[in-house]
Amino acid sequence: MYEKIYSNPDIYKIYVPLPNNPLKNLNCYVVKTEEKNLIIDTGFNLRECYDALSSGLKELEVNIAKSEMFLTHLHSDHTGLAPFVMNDDSVIYMSKIDYDYLNNDSEEYSWNTLYRKYMSEGFPREAIETLHKSNPAEAYAAEKSFKAVTVKNNDKIKIGGYEFSCVFTPGHTPGHMCLYLESEKLMFLGDHVLFDITPNITFWMGTRDSLKDYMESLNKIKSFNVITALPAHRNSSVGFYERIDQILEHHAQRLECCLNIIKSNPGLHAYDIAGLMKWSMRGKGWQDFPMHQKWFAVGEAIAHLDYLRGQNKIYRRFENGTYRYYAF
Repeated sequence: MYEKIYSNPDIYKIYVPLPNNPLKNLNCYVVKTEEKNLIIDTGFNLRECYDALSSGLKELEVNIAKSEMFLTHLHSDHTGLAPFVMNDDSVIYMSKIDYDYLNNDSEEYSWNTLYRKYMSEGFPREAIETLHKSNPAEAYAAEKSFKAVTVKNNDKIKIGGYEFSCVFTPGHTPGHMCLYLESEKLMFLGDHVLFDITPNITFWMGTRDSLKDYMESLNKIKSFNVITALPAHRNSSVGFYERIDQILEHHAQRLECCLNIIKSNPGLHAYDIAGLMKWSMRGKGWQDFPMHQKWFAVGEAIAHLDYLRGQNKIYRRFENGTYRYYAF
């Protein structure tokens, strides 16, 4: 299923379903020109995603030999099908930071190290053992590596007669990129700005303060003249600049909530703090959250705790195998 959403250049949106995922679908964008095409993001490495994406590209008569790909960030719902859709010699653009992170096979960046980090923040060991088998971020990643042309902030990508600028927007991932077409005041947002949900901001190994990076990146793109904003999930439901302000306010409120929880309950670990925070889960209490949603919630709680520590509002101590948080 696809939809034409823009002319000059011709831009199409292919709806790639994300089964059993609250994001519902990925918006794969295709820029078509006589000379060359650009495919933006892919979907999970899942049969349902592959069938939808390949069918959409076929219906659009996209010649892969005349196409390039831009991956906004490393998450598997954006990169999982890249090596299966593109040819071995295809050009795939991706930020150097995220590409290196994706291909870092050191123990420091392994899933086992990440799971140990979560346990040090209070995540139950038995839940980690379950996630190790079912975490979609791990389970639906690309099964084989792919070559990429790595890009940095303000690098240019030319498709037909159009020149796109790479915009470095770290936060959601360490090397997240948006893509800006200045001539049309159009920006492909990836997961940097979403309109009816907020992007998950979690901590990353090797990153000191993901939330600070994210909020700085939000303020950065406010300086761009954007009329057409194209998110990677769902639709644009409010104005671009209005939505940025809403997200910044959302995180300000969440930081205040975290700080108040710690002041009222000194010595909690991140898992318990996350359980006391407010989440949009259709009335479900923390005990009823699916385990993979608790994973994302705890990661986001840690990102907010890292920010508060950076602002000298709280501190942590390692006690009996877990980090415990206290207000100054």
